[in-house]
Amino acid sequence: MISLQNISVNFGGRDLYKDITLQIKPKDKIGVVGKNGAGKSTLLKLLIGQETPSSGDVHLPKGYTIGYLPQELNVNSSEVILKEVVESNKRILTINNRLEFINKELIERTDYESSSYLAILDELTELNEELVHLDGDNLVKDAELLLKGLGFEQSELDLPYKQFSGGWKMRVELAKLLIQKPDIILLDEPTNHLDIESIQWLEKYLKVYPGVILLISHDRRFLDFITNRTIELANGKSYDYSCNYSKYLIQREEEIITQIAAKKNQDKMVKHTQELINKFRAKKNKAAFAQSLIKKLDKIEEIEVDQLETDQIKFQFPEPSHSGKQTIKATALTKRYGDHLVFKDADFSITRGDKISLIGKNGTGKSTLIKSLVNDLEHEGSIELGHQVMLGYFAQDEAHKLNPNKTVFEIIDDVAVGEVRKKIRQILGSFLFSGDDVDKKVMVLSGGEKTRLSLCKLLLQPYNFLVLDEPTNHLDMVSKEILKDALKTYTGTLLIVSHDRDFLDGLTEKVYYIKDKKLKIYHESVNQFLSSYYDEDSVVQKPSSTSKPKNINPKKLMNQLKSTEKKISNWENTLAELESKLYQITISNDLDDAQKQINELKVKIDKGYKEWDELSTQMETLN
Repeated sequence: MISLQNISVNFGGRDLYKDITLQIKPKDKIGVVGKNGAGKSTLLKLLIGQETPSSGDVHLPKGYTIGYLPQELNVNSSEVILKEVVESNKRILTINNRLEFINKELIERTDYESSSYLAILDELTELNEELVHLDGDNLVKDAELLLKGLGFEQSELDLPYKQFSGGWKMRVELAKLLIQKPDIILLDEPTNHLDIESIQWLEKYLKVYPGVILLISHDRRFLDFITNRTIELANGKSYDYSCNYSKYLIQREEEIITQIAAKKNQDKMVKHTQELINKFRAKKNKAAFAQSLIKKLDKIEEIEVDQLETDQIKFQFPEPSHSGKQTIKATALTKRYGDHLVFKDADFSITRGDKISLIGKNGTGKSTLIKSLVNDLEHEGSIELGHQVMLGYFAQDEAHKLNPNKTVFEIIDDVAVGEVRKKIRQILGSFLFSGDDVDKKVMVLSGGEKTRLSLCKLLLQPYNFLVLDEPTNHLDMVSKEILKDALKTYTGTLLIVSHDRDFLDGLTEKVYYIKDKKLKIYHESVNQFLSSYYDEDSVVQKPSSTSKPKNINPKKLMNQLKSTEKKISNWENTLAELESKLYQITISNDLDDAQKQINELKVKIDKGYKEWDELSTQMETLN
């Protein structure tokens, strides 16, 4: 059992923790949560000995191995990534080297009856048993599976580590940690550089991992899927719950409601007691009674009401300016970097009020597509903005564009105009900058604070088309909820890239999916898409079969295929007619009815294509 006994950590005269005691049992999968600065990362560093407590003790069982993935990397290597991962399992490499030496000894030696020869035989047996236990014979295969699960292609496994960007290096480091199969895994924001597909693979891997996991994450769904225990760090204390994050929120809120009620009762009792003291202390025959009441008050331990992490201020985006029905239209949009084709012939039209998720594996061109739309990149094909469209763009590196020498207040003051200037502090408060926070320089802000400040700038213009590329990176759960609530009530058009499934859930009603250098459009929520397309197509590797399906009539299958093709053709013709008439309709109710019919047709067409694809696959198999 792992234990932290009466741990206190003091930084610059401030208690980060005070007398925290925790016990971690085998197979615990713990989500560590709390506001930024509450000491989550410090807790992990205490367990690996990178930080030492001001007082208290950390106890780890003898021989326990720990794997730790920090938020920041400082690794340089010229090895190819497959070898880098394989060689990170030092124990298996040591065993294999020793076995090689022993086998060579046994061939050369002839003293078969000597005690040293017999000792070598015993060691050989023990090492082989340990190798079997560690599954050492499958080391290379395991390394390949880990790297592929985390998003690498087979062709990339023999590329040098130094060739990859920071986000992909982080995936290599995660694979290096997992292949060692440590007794305790400590992960600090592991999903920051992963796409949805890799996140789903990782959460399934960690769900069944036999060891202890301590996990810091701002991805609510990731925490809920993996963890069976939640530890909140707040106000120098720890709060321990035997449940995942969502259930913890409910329990914590119930506790605070109970605290508030108890506090009210205590305040009422104290007030009544004080009134009695004031009433009787001047009377001689009641003075002793008054003194006993005073002593009673002195012994009372005042009930403190904890602040729930989800306590928040809400904000709204300003009412967007009016624009035409069509927000943006792309025709034959193609992007190449030299000989490398990113995507080809993307055709789409975004209508006013659409809310769209753009998703796909990392490296498929999501950010490139967005940069093409906002004219940050040269491209082939045409892009046409609609009438009076005002486009607001949040890039992945938006936070880095802030002037590091200016204060939070000055950043907003520089771009605020008119009446907005009078509300700068109020607006900043909505983004959780209050009091002295507004006078902090950008250079001292955390990554999450810089992201919030960059998002705040979007408030100052009435954009009717928001294009957001990973706006939730570095945001804590509270900030993400604030942003999501604001975007849900935003009446303009939204195109957003994010790998946070919980953030996207309920926010958008269309999915733009990039795969195999093509853009596919689905008229459904992200959750529907993930369950019906993404998960089956990209995450679950189903075994292939070369045998023909039994009991399938080829003639019947062909008839079904032709019937489906005819239905799709009829629906598409009807859709084209409706869309051409849409701009001629002036009566509001008629417009709503036409739009409803269009949406229903699009859903039918998507389902029709899926049915056609399944039937075509069956025909190919039969042939």
